[in-house]
Amino acid sequence: MTRKRKITILGSTGSIGDSTLSVLEFAADTGESAFEIEALTAHSNVEKLAAQAKKFNAKFVAIADETCGDALRAALSDVDVEIGAGAGAIEEAAERDADFVMAAIVGAAGLKPTLKAAARGADIALANKECLVCAGDVLTATIEKAGGRLLPVDSEHNAIFQVFDFDRPERVTKLILTASGGPFRTWKTEEMAVATPAQAVAHPNWSMGAKISVDSATLMNKGLELIEAAHIFPIDHQLIDVLVHPQSVIHSMVEYVDGSVLAQLGSPDMRTPIATTLAWPDRVPSPSAKLDFASVAKLTFEAPDLKRFPALRLAKESIDAGGIMPASLNASNEIAVAAFLAGKVKFLDIAAITEQVLESVAGTAGAAKVNTLEEALDADENARRLAEEAVAARAAA
Repeated sequence: MTRKRKITILGSTGSIGDSTLSVLEFAADTGESAFEIEALTAHSNVEKLAAQAKKFNAKFVAIADETCGDALRAALSDVDVEIGAGAGAIEEAAERDADFVMAAIVGAAGLKPTLKAAARGADIALANKECLVCAGDVLTATIEKAGGRLLPVDSEHNAIFQVFDFDRPERVTKLILTASGGPFRTWKTEEMAVATPAQAVAHPNWSMGAKISVDSATLMNKGLELIEAAHIFPIDHQLIDVLVHPQSVIHSMVEYVDGSVLAQLGSPDMRTPIATTLAWPDRVPSPSAKLDFASVAKLTFEAPDLKRFPALRLAKESIDAGGIMPASLNASNEIAVAAFLAGKVKFLDIAAITEQVLESVAGTAGAAKVNTLEEALDADENARRLAEEAVAARAAA
């Protein structure tokens, strides 16, 4: 890559944002990439956002928590940078003139800004699962209309993206998403019943935020990825499988009609898929460790246990039902995970609360089609309300 690119990172202080800046800096130091930071955003981490803005000479920074606006302005008082605070400022960052937008805001909060960036034709490196799970049809239609590209950041979708034959999708017979199995892969149900948040976030292979780490522990993360894959790749969702692969070396596979199975392999480091999106269809160096097959020694696989990990079953049922069910799945899971991390409910309550909400939604308007962002947000809000009620009931019991 020789052309200087304008980069915006939505959610720059999180793990994906950190890794993106790490890759950009490394590639620039090797002389193989030139870039400038157009905008950086964060939720409330003033100190880190200010440090990033100074180091990378950002033109615009925005913090979602309006109460942090004054602190951010004070921290950057000696720097020539535009500053915004509040949800509107995050959307402004997304709308600024950048070729490439890393969409790494966690949760439903990332929906609006990502769609804003997509609507102006930017390349969207998507690390926010909720955009596709809650409003996949809306996002993909927006990107197609504006002429941008959707570049998946999740290691599993990124792996498939690298080996999927988009010119002949009818030759693909199966997608196989690999899952590490999380920290509780070998735990019995009664052991998981008393699992602590600290144990749930201790992922054996990946360094991730608390929420996504808990999702990995329940296998909800893989369920959400299954729904995402159905939106990213032109294949029936019934042809997407999940396979537990504890070593996290094979990041996913594509099976073809002739029996060939193409896999993408690499060290469990998010900087590799991030580098892929930054340069696609070219390649740039990244600081991630190179894969050492001799040290890996062996690769193992097993089928996921849907009885011990019902979250994956719920995700499959949600995509089968369609409509607002995936959005409801995601929203209720977010509330349940937050409650678990706060010590309000037990680990096994996460899937139980999610299932309770889905049963309630299915009894009303579960199959309603999602045509607009507003409809997705309405479904999200309703499911959150129901989940909060379920959390309160369990906490009071």
